[in-house]
Amino acid sequence: MTVRVSRTFEFDAPAEDVWAFISDAEKRAGAISVVDTFEVHGDGTATWHVGLPIPMIRSTITVDTEEVERDPPNRVKFVGRSSAFRVTGEHVITEVDGGCRLANEFVVDGKLPGVESFFKRNFDAELDNLEAALRRSLALDA
Repeated sequence: MTVRVSRTFEFDAPAEDVWAFISDAEKRAGAISVVDTFEVHGDGTATWHVGLPIPMIRSTITVDTEEVERDPPNRVKFVGRSSAFRVTGEHVITEVDGGCRLANEFVVDGKLPGVESFFKRNFDAELDNLEAALRRSLALDA
């Protein structure tokens, strides 16, 4: 089973300001609550250490992520691979009157029992975390 979630946020901010946050692998990883720690390698790759509270997993999972598409300041797409799941995330910024729109899509393909159901239950909260972190970042830049 594959879990797919999409959500769009609107901001009264320039697209470049939203791009500065969403294109930064460290800021994206830092906004996700199940990412315990992470290392950004500077070459478009990062390693996330993810803690999922499901019975099959007793420690953090190492997720090797890499950007597979980057079109500044409009789009970034990444893929994360681990022994437990594969995740694809895509962020597309579109300018609108007075600001911009950020469309987000995530797809998780689980390899272990419980992974998909965890993400299905928790994706909305994780997207809330991402939106809140981005809004805080924009307020600090203002």
